[in-house]
Amino acid sequence: MIIRELETTRGSDRNVVSKGWESARMLLKQDGMGFSFHITTIRAGAQLPMCYRHHLEAVYCLSGDGSVHDLATGEIHPVREGVLYALNKNDDHVLFANTEMQMACVFNPPLTGGEVHDETGAYPPDKGPG
Repeated sequence: MIIRELETTRGSDRNVVSKGWESARMLLKQDGMGFSFHITTIRAGAQLPMCYRHHLEAVYCLSGDGSVHDLATGEIHPVREGVLYALNKNDDHVLFANTEMQMACVFNPPLTGGEVHDETGAYPPDKGPG
């Protein structure tokens, strides 16, 4: 059984800070669950272009207000407390935060820990066992 506290994770090397966001990575590949689980804070005013070419992601909004823009279709979807969006086709998108947003995020394959977005908005591919 794995037990972790959010505040302890935020004070550890499992907490990753980048431009416009901060991610407390509660579960990582090394935990052996087959996915990673993060609590991510999106800063108010952030505009984050992303396209996870190597990962699928599901995002549940715990608090805050913004929108996710599907760049393939041009659709804009409101995101607020209680809304989930899933990037099931490695969707090219931009997340806009009107207010600070708290998000619960799941990645498959799991992240290993220190990943930040590259110039395309992606995380690097999984490198195999470990």
